Amino acid sequence: MQAVDIITKVESFIISIPREVPYLGPLREGEHINEKGYVIRKGNRTIYPTSDMSVLIRITGESGRVGWGETYGIVAPQAVKAIIDEVLGPAMIGRDPGNAVVIHEDLYDLMRVRGFFGGYYVDSLAGVDIAVWDLFAKGLNRPLHGVLGGMRHSTLPAYVSGLPKATLKERCDLAVAWVAKGFKGIKFAAAMSDDGIVREMAALREAVGPDIDLMVDLHWKFTSGQAIGLIRRLEAYNIYFAEAPCEPEDLEGQELVARGIGCPLALGEEWRTVFEYRPRFEHRCMSIIQPEMGHTGVTEFINIGRMANAFHVDTIPHAAIGLGIFMAASLHATASLKRVPYHEYQHSIFDHNLKFVTGNMACSEGYYSLPTGAGLGVEPQQNVFDYVIQ
Repeated sequence: MQAVDIITKVESFIISIPREVPYLGPLREGEHINEKGYVIRKGNRTIYPTSDMSVLIRITGESGRVGWGETYGIVAPQAVKAIIDEVLGPAMIGRDPGNAVVIHEDLYDLMRVRGFFGGYYVDSLAGVDIAVWDLFAKGLNRPLHGVLGGMRHSTLPAYVSGLPKATLKERCDLAVAWVAKGFKGIKFAAAMSDDGIVREMAALREAVGPDIDLMVDLHWKFTSGQAIGLIRRLEAYNIYFAEAPCEPEDLEGQELVARGIGCPLALGEEWRTVFEYRPRFEHRCMSIIQPEMGHTGVTEFINIGRMANAFHVDTIPHAAIGLGIFMAASLHATASLKRVPYHEYQHSIFDHNLKFVTGNMACSEGYYSLPTGAGLGVEPQQNVFDYVIQ
């Protein structure tokens, strides 16, 4: 029997890795980098870092074995670090990582009476949850998917997310290049469609041909009525799914869009728990969900994915800015689920940051290959710690 390896230390690190081109592509007219290193994209009024920001978590067991986690830390990561260092970490000391689900539930309960059932608090919880699962699986010398119920998919189809070029022609050329590499799905960002969303969709369809799955991220820009009209026009170009058409808190609008269009609606990258997903399932607000491991952690990701299956909804996980630690967790957890046609591939982040993690995680010729080995199958390289900031 495996000896209990109780948690003795929890540490967090803010990582900031420079990048040449800001996330989503070159700056547009009227956009600038502020004194804190952020840019507000005019296309969707959303703030983004100009480096790859993340929060890395290391938990240590009594044996000296280490579990790694990572969470969404792209804006004000100091808030996430403070929650881990001051609240979650101390409450985890002495706990058995074999009780990963119970630990997650107990930590969630700590602040719910104060209304912290989302945002930075649950992001912080997601990161430590990944680390607990990594430590637990390593103690059993099993890959993460092996302790989540088993591996249903040995590889995962990947769709290319984002075409970070300045002009429509350059974006079409980039899409064609990805198709030549074997990728069958491509998504463009409406926030960067300076020539018009329908025109961009038409140009991309002409460039890649009829057999490639084209998707669009609408970045919560529209009312339900506007979204229905727009998506109906995009359907003429055989759109695979439309993502995030109206504001994330607009449940009624999401339901109206889902009922008013003739293609799949994809939602959910910003939701963190089954409590946010459940009413959308009940109202049939989407036919594809997009859980983000950096927001959910392993425990909630699995809860959400299995609830989706019960509602006959596909899971196509989101992929955010990160080092690759929560990406590895997402691949393992996704591999254990049914109804998974794709996993998002943020190529400008994933490929750039692979040099900062160990293991054989990869994405090529249209597919992710899962990292092998115990736990997540990846760990940070020592060079990551050259990019720690306070």
